[in-house]
Amino acid sequence: MNPARLSHTQPAVASETVKIAVRPARITDLPALLDLLYQLFTIETDFAVKPERHARGLRLLLGAVRRGRAYVAVAENQRQVVGMATVQIVVSTAEGARSGWIEDVVVREDMRGAGIGTLLMADIAQWARANNLARLQLLADRRNRPALAFYDRLAFQTTNMICLRLACPNRGQPTETAAYARKPR
Repeated sequence: MNPARLSHTQPAVASETVKIAVRPARITDLPALLDLLYQLFTIETDFAVKPERHARGLRLLLGAVRRGRAYVAVAENQRQVVGMATVQIVVSTAEGARSGWIEDVVVREDMRGAGIGTLLMADIAQWARANNLARLQLLADRRNRPALAFYDRLAFQTTNMICLRLACPNRGQPTETAAYARKPR
């Protein structure tokens, strides 16, 4: 099975037939990917919608794709991008191997429930196998019950780990934040 040519036919909610093709993202997909991120970030309460920042992030991610360090899958229906999923390679010291960090799994709201997310995740998993990744991992908003049920159906397991984050200052900006200003003991 070629990950760039997966296809799926599933009855849609409006009882039409949906024909989905999954393929690698192209730079020309950027406007559609930004629309999908907007939908995702209105669900995930830890993030605010900032289109310029998201466009910059997508361009960086597509650059990582060119270097073989990431993959962006898109789902198309009638030449329209209706879903996306991304994975980036990281090193896991626990596994002693490379693993994949999945982000930005989103299907256009009016297309959810048609099997598109499952196709995207199958494509990501195939890419991970082809790149000898030891595992895939992701974060999900604990309030997003549909997403959590989706990942459960795909056999993702919850862990005892929690996500913590610290904003790092941008280059050229002062580093005097509470975390960076602590005096050594």
